[in-house]
Amino acid sequence: MRILGVNAVFHDPAAALVVDGRTVAAAEEERFSRRKHGKEAVPFSAWELPVQSMRWCLEHAGLRPADLDAVTYSYDPSLADPEGPGQDRGWERLRLFYVERAPYFLATALPGLDPAKVSYVPHHVAHAASAGLAAPPEAGGGECAVFVADGRGESTSHLAGVYTGGQLEVLARQPLPESLGLVYEELTEHVGFHRSSDEYKVMALASYGEPTMLDRIREHVRYEGDGLLRASGVDWKSLAAPCPPGQEPSKEHADLAASVQTAMEEALLGVLGWLHRRTGRAHLTMAGGVALNCVANSRIVREGPFEHVWVQPASGDAGTALGGALHLASLVEDGVAPMPGADLGRSWDEDDLWELLREADVEFERPEDLADTVARALNDNALVAWFQGASEYGPRALGHRSLLANPAYPDNLERLNRVKGRERFRPVAPMVSERRAAEIFSGGPLPSPYMLFVHDVHPAWRERVPAVVHVDGTARVQTVSAEDDPLTARLLDRFEEHSGTPVLVNTSLNTAGRPMVDSPRDALECFGSAPVDLLALGPFIVRRHSRQGALR
Repeated sequence: MRILGVNAVFHDPAAALVVDGRTVAAAEEERFSRRKHGKEAVPFSAWELPVQSMRWCLEHAGLRPADLDAVTYSYDPSLADPEGPGQDRGWERLRLFYVERAPYFLATALPGLDPAKVSYVPHHVAHAASAGLAAPPEAGGGECAVFVADGRGESTSHLAGVYTGGQLEVLARQPLPESLGLVYEELTEHVGFHRSSDEYKVMALASYGEPTMLDRIREHVRYEGDGLLRASGVDWKSLAAPCPPGQEPSKEHADLAASVQTAMEEALLGVLGWLHRRTGRAHLTMAGGVALNCVANSRIVREGPFEHVWVQPASGDAGTALGGALHLASLVEDGVAPMPGADLGRSWDEDDLWELLREADVEFERPEDLADTVARALNDNALVAWFQGASEYGPRALGHRSLLANPAYPDNLERLNRVKGRERFRPVAPMVSERRAAEIFSGGPLPSPYMLFVHDVHPAWRERVPAVVHVDGTARVQTVSAEDDPLTARLLDRFEEHSGTPVLVNTSLNTAGRPMVDSPRDALECFGSAPVDLLALGPFIVRRHSRQGALR
């Protein structure tokens, strides 16, 4: 059965294709449109569809719209109450108007598609499937507890359940207006950032604060019992003055962020303790925007009752495109396969890359040993744009569209934040050889291929890789195995031979306000506009001839 999954209702529009229970392709619309998050998360944008990513998924599989057996849309309007709590008052009916007509919008965008083939999948059910069905067998895929939390779905903000034989049983749903995700969105806006977009910045900011307001936050954010919680009604102005957008948050704002972060973690541990008691399962899978909070994820691993925790790498709303398709497949197929990895997007062959470089009229070379050439440049403290293979599904750069640097130089954190136009308090992450990770990092699950947990950096290594050590002595680790990504694993090996360190700085290949690079043309434009020293585009190398500030 050929199923196209679509997410469009809130933000991060995306498409995914599942054929005979197997994930074939998945991509986010922002990577095509070059518009961060694809669109604004407002009711009057609900009509906007991931047209380019849908068409690419079909093209990638050699299908026409008429060849599809079904299309899933990850929001069920029959479950929404436009006048209910937690809705966008005055606007929710417009959102539902668009959603109810989505089958006809989809048929217009994909000529030949029968609107009758479009079905609605509840938002949190789609999230749940993106975790519980996409997880590999060793993580309990199809036989696991599942937890989803975000800002909101149709009328709820979290789901707790269990998968048995690939089928979902929902054990608890959190009614709106209580919502951990909405509380975090409100905090994000209060400290001067863009809500439904910059919550990850608040998580980083929290590391610079102390939870001095925790008792007051607990009055509004806490676990209540039976898988439900309280999360609403915070009077933010009574805790700290609003931070104007564009202004650096104060210590008071960092303390507020730390207080909310701690209260959220406590509430999550309460819900998940209840879920474990109800299910008795050893494995937990998670999705939803809250599951992108890697600090909370790590506390769940350390203090929670589950033996193994797996988080969907595209845990935000983009992941519901895949989840919706997997959910429907699980109802009609004998079984569904786990997702093969996060590299589910576009790729280009060597001939295409060569032709593009020739047309761009830039000097380039093809080194005999790409990994060794790049490793030598990194050892000389070059910044390297690394464009290899298929692009990632989800917000993390995982060695396919990455900006790499030498972690031994503490100034590289400020240097990268300057290149990318980021706030000074933002950390960058380490990429490490899977076979060496346990010598350097602890306190979190290993291997950790999707950069969704934080780990303690061993004291003996903190001075050796200072660029990737956050202010609290942790790092958000990505492990790389030779089996899954042989080229990047070889790069790490070669860098270790030259530097003695099996770690590289890895951050997304983009600049401020722009989506991650997806196409080779995107990569050339980014390389041309940012002070990056070397671009590794497939097997080819483009060098910047004048370098400043990259001296040993």
